[in-house]
Amino acid sequence: MSQQEMMLRTNLSLLSFIERYYAGNEESRITIKSFPAGYRFIEQGEQIRNIYIVKDGITKCFISEENGKDFIIEFLGKGELAGELEAIKKINCLCNVEAITEVTVFAIPDHVFISLTEQNNEFNRLLLQELSTRIIQTSSRASFQQLYTLEYGLEKLLKLQTDEQISISKEDMAAYLGISTRSFNRVLKLVQEKNS
Repeated sequence: MSQQEMMLRTNLSLLSFIERYYAGNEESRITIKSFPAGYRFIEQGEQIRNIYIVKDGITKCFISEENGKDFIIEFLGKGELAGELEAIKKINCLCNVEAITEVTVFAIPDHVFISLTEQNNEFNRLLLQELSTRIIQTSSRASFQQLYTLEYGLEKLLKLQTDEQISISKEDMAAYLGISTRSFNRVLKLVQEKNS
Protein backbone atom coordinates (compact mmCIF):
# COMPACT_ATOMS: atom_id res chain seq x y z
CA MET A 1 0.00 0.00 0.00
CA SER A 2 1.49 3.32 -1.05
CA GLN A 3 1.74 6.38 1.18
CA GLN A 4 -0.54 8.14 -1.33
CA GLU A 5 -3.25 5.52 -0.72
CA MET A 6 -2.84 5.94 3.03
CA MET A 7 -3.32 9.72 2.75
CA LEU A 8 -6.66 9.46 0.96
CA ARG A 9 -8.54 6.43 2.12
CA THR A 10 -11.20 4.85 -0.08
CA ASN A 11 -13.25 1.66 0.16
CA LEU A 12 -14.90 0.80 -3.14
CA SER A 13 -16.14 -2.58 -1.86
CA LEU A 14 -18.12 -0.93 0.92
CA LEU A 15 -19.43 1.70 -1.50
CA SER A 16 -20.57 -1.02 -3.90
CA PHE A 17 -22.35 -2.84 -1.07
CA ILE A 18 -24.22 0.23 0.20
CA GLU A 19 -25.24 1.26 -3.33
CA ARG A 20 -26.73 -2.20 -3.93
CA TYR A 21 -28.36 -2.29 -0.50
CA TYR A 22 -29.82 1.21 -0.92
CA ALA A 23 -31.26 0.36 -4.35
CA GLY A 24 -32.90 -2.83 -3.06
CA ASN A 25 -34.17 -1.62 0.31
CA GLU A 26 -36.14 1.58 -0.09
CA GLU A 27 -37.77 1.09 3.32
CA SER A 28 -34.39 1.05 5.12
CA ARG A 29 -34.49 4.81 5.89
CA ILE A 30 -31.02 5.28 4.39
CA THR A 31 -30.87 8.64 2.60
CA ILE A 32 -28.47 10.39 0.26
CA LYS A 33 -27.31 13.81 1.43
CA SER A 34 -25.01 16.42 -0.08
CA PHE A 35 -22.83 18.86 1.82
CA PRO A 36 -20.89 21.87 0.49
CA ALA A 37 -17.14 22.21 1.00
CA GLY A 38 -16.46 23.43 4.54
CA TYR A 39 -19.62 21.88 6.05
CA ARG A 40 -18.99 19.88 9.24
CA PHE A 41 -21.47 17.00 9.32
CA ILE A 42 -20.08 15.22 12.36
CA GLU A 43 -19.27 17.30 15.45
CA GLN A 44 -16.82 16.13 18.09
CA GLY A 45 -18.57 15.52 21.42
CA GLU A 46 -22.09 15.25 19.97
CA GLN A 47 -24.25 12.15 19.92
CA ILE A 48 -24.09 10.22 16.66
CA ARG A 49 -27.41 9.87 14.84
CA ASN A 50 -26.23 8.82 11.40
CA ILE A 51 -23.30 6.83 10.13
CA TYR A 52 -22.03 8.16 6.81
CA ILE A 53 -20.50 6.41 3.82
CA VAL A 54 -18.92 8.77 1.30
CA LYS A 55 -20.46 8.39 -2.17
CA ASP A 56 -18.51 11.22 -3.83
CA GLY A 57 -16.06 13.87 -2.67
CA ILE A 58 -13.36 14.18 -0.03
CA THR A 59 -13.67 14.85 3.70
CA LYS A 60 -11.27 15.37 6.54
CA CYS A 61 -11.58 13.60 9.87
CA PHE A 62 -9.95 15.59 12.67
CA ILE A 63 -9.74 16.09 16.40
CA SER A 64 -9.98 19.58 17.89
CA GLU A 65 -7.76 19.83 20.95
CA GLU A 66 -8.49 21.96 24.01
CA ASN A 67 -5.65 24.32 23.01
CA GLY A 68 -7.58 25.25 19.84
CA LYS A 69 -5.38 23.20 17.50
CA ASP A 70 -6.72 20.59 15.12
CA PHE A 71 -5.09 17.28 14.23
CA ILE A 72 -6.24 15.66 11.00
CA ILE A 73 -6.42 11.91 11.43
CA GLU A 74 -7.20 11.11 7.80
CA PHE A 75 -8.74 12.22 4.54
CA LEU A 76 -11.75 10.10 3.56
CA GLY A 77 -12.84 9.49 -0.03
CA LYS A 78 -15.29 7.21 -1.82
CA GLY A 79 -16.69 4.38 0.27
CA GLU A 80 -15.15 5.49 3.55
CA LEU A 81 -17.16 5.32 6.74
CA ALA A 82 -17.60 7.92 9.47
CA GLY A 83 -19.40 7.54 12.80
CA GLU A 84 -19.28 3.75 12.98
CA LEU A 85 -17.09 3.52 16.09
CA GLU A 86 -19.39 5.83 18.01
CA ALA A 87 -22.46 3.81 16.97
CA ILE A 88 -20.85 0.49 17.89
CA LYS A 89 -19.54 1.75 21.25
CA LYS A 90 -22.58 3.98 21.94
CA ILE A 91 -20.36 6.97 22.71
CA ASN A 92 -20.29 10.62 21.67
CA CYS A 93 -18.37 11.58 18.54
CA LEU A 94 -14.62 11.28 18.98
CA CYS A 95 -13.80 13.67 16.15
CA ASN A 96 -15.15 16.08 13.56
CA VAL A 97 -15.77 15.22 9.92
CA GLU A 98 -15.90 18.09 7.43
CA ALA A 99 -16.29 18.25 3.65
CA ILE A 100 -13.19 19.46 1.81
CA THR A 101 -14.92 19.29 -1.57
CA GLU A 102 -18.64 19.05 -2.21
CA VAL A 103 -19.55 15.69 -0.70
CA THR A 104 -22.41 13.26 -1.26
CA VAL A 105 -22.96 10.61 1.40
CA PHE A 106 -25.24 7.75 2.30
CA ALA A 107 -26.68 8.68 5.72
CA ILE A 108 -27.52 5.54 7.67
CA PRO A 109 -29.54 5.99 10.89
CA ASP A 110 -27.60 4.48 13.79
CA HIS A 111 -30.25 1.82 14.52
CA VAL A 112 -30.21 0.72 10.84
CA PHE A 113 -26.41 0.52 10.95
CA ILE A 114 -26.47 -1.65 14.09
CA SER A 115 -29.13 -3.86 12.52
CA LEU A 116 -26.94 -4.32 9.43
CA THR A 117 -23.98 -5.36 11.61
CA GLU A 118 -26.15 -7.92 13.37
CA GLN A 119 -28.08 -9.32 10.41
CA ASN A 120 -26.02 -8.93 7.23
CA ASN A 121 -22.92 -11.13 7.00
CA GLU A 122 -21.55 -9.36 3.92
CA PHE A 123 -21.80 -5.95 5.60
CA ASN A 124 -20.28 -7.30 8.80
CA ARG A 125 -17.34 -8.79 6.85
CA LEU A 126 -16.77 -5.50 4.99
CA LEU A 127 -16.92 -3.56 8.27
CA LEU A 128 -14.36 -5.86 9.90
CA GLN A 129 -12.08 -5.49 6.87
CA GLU A 130 -12.47 -1.69 7.05
CA LEU A 131 -11.61 -1.55 10.74
CA SER A 132 -8.62 -3.89 10.24
CA THR A 133 -7.36 -1.79 7.34
CA ARG A 134 -7.70 1.34 9.45
CA ILE A 135 -5.53 -0.17 12.22
CA ILE A 136 -2.90 -1.22 9.68
CA GLN A 137 -2.88 2.20 8.01
CA THR A 138 -2.67 4.05 11.31
CA SER A 139 0.34 1.94 12.32
CA SER A 140 1.95 2.46 8.91
CA ARG A 141 1.37 6.21 9.06
CA ALA A 142 2.92 6.43 12.53
CA SER A 143 6.03 4.56 11.38
CA PHE A 144 6.17 6.61 8.16
CA GLN A 145 6.14 9.85 10.14
CA GLN A 146 8.95 8.55 12.34
CA LEU A 147 11.12 7.29 9.47
CA TYR A 148 10.70 9.98 6.83
CA THR A 149 11.29 13.70 6.89
CA LEU A 150 8.56 16.31 7.04
CA GLU A 151 9.69 17.40 3.58
CA TYR A 152 8.88 13.97 2.19
CA GLY A 153 5.46 13.95 3.87
CA LEU A 154 4.70 17.41 2.50
CA GLU A 155 5.73 16.35 -1.01
CA LYS A 156 3.26 13.45 -0.76
CA LEU A 157 0.49 15.81 0.37
CA LEU A 158 1.22 18.20 -2.50
CA LYS A 159 1.09 15.25 -4.92
CA LEU A 160 -2.24 14.14 -3.45
CA GLN A 161 -3.58 17.66 -3.95
CA THR A 162 -2.45 17.66 -7.60
CA ASP A 163 -3.62 14.11 -8.36
CA GLU A 164 -7.07 14.64 -6.84
CA GLN A 165 -7.33 18.22 -8.17
CA ILE A 166 -8.33 19.55 -4.78
CA SER A 167 -7.14 22.43 -2.66
CA ILE A 168 -5.90 21.58 0.82
CA SER A 169 -5.21 24.62 2.98
CA LYS A 170 -1.82 25.16 4.62
CA GLU A 171 -3.55 24.83 7.98
CA ASP A 172 -4.98 21.42 7.02
CA MET A 173 -1.65 20.19 5.68
CA ALA A 174 0.06 21.30 8.89
CA ALA A 175 -2.67 19.61 10.96
CA TYR A 176 -2.22 16.39 8.98
CA LEU A 177 1.55 16.46 9.48
CA GLY A 178 1.08 17.26 13.18
CA ILE A 179 3.04 20.53 13.10
CA SER A 180 2.30 24.23 13.56
CA THR A 181 1.50 26.42 10.56
CA ARG A 182 4.74 28.29 11.23
CA SER A 183 6.76 25.05 11.04
CA PHE A 184 4.78 24.08 7.96
CA ASN A 185 5.75 27.33 6.21
CA ARG A 186 9.44 26.62 6.92
CA VAL A 187 9.14 23.10 5.50
CA LEU A 188 7.22 24.38 2.47
CA LYS A 189 9.97 26.92 1.77
CA LEU A 190 12.60 24.14 1.92
CA VAL A 191 10.59 21.97 -0.49
CA GLN A 192 10.07 24.88 -2.90
CA GLU A 193 13.78 25.77 -2.82
CA LYS A 194 14.72 22.13 -3.42
CA ASN A 195 12.36 21.84 -6.40
CA SER A 196 13.32 25.13 -8.06
